[in-house]
Amino acid sequence: MINLVLKLSARDLVHADLASCGWAGSDHHLTSVAKQLERVRTGEVDYLAVCAATDIPVAKGGVDYQVKKGVGTLWQLAVHPALQSCGIGTFLVEAAELRIRNRGLRQAELGVEESNPRARALYEKLGYVAYDRQPDSWDEQASDGSLHRYETMCTLMRKELT
Repeated sequence: MINLVLKLSARDLVHADLASCGWAGSDHHLTSVAKQLERVRTGEVDYLAVCAATDIPVAKGGVDYQVKKGVGTLWQLAVHPALQSCGIGTFLVEAAELRIRNRGLRQAELGVEESNPRARALYEKLGYVAYDRQPDSWDEQASDGSLHRYETMCTLMRKELT
């Protein structure tokens, strides 16, 4: 068994980071993230990068303040696949919650695909409670570059922040 100790920091994700975030999704997804970074300037969202000592992102995710009044909605959370189950997802969610609290808000929400019980278990461990479900969909890019509509059912979860 190998023990890995990572010194992590959370900071704003910036356009220059996208070149090293190919692990997070397709070119289409990263183009979408780039568009979301434009919303950071207006204060509508925060978009975070979790970095190890190299300052290269190993996780990323956003907080959208426009989805529901008075709530920070976490979305597009991703951890580098080779580093999952190392506590980085927990670090990312806690950093996002700190951003929400720093805005004076006391509630965080997220949607988790029902086909992803591992992520749901993490969110429950972090204090999120399911309160509803709703369908969601987005465009995904296939290996040949074509786009298709991905449809899924998500469990909506919330946490009261103290």
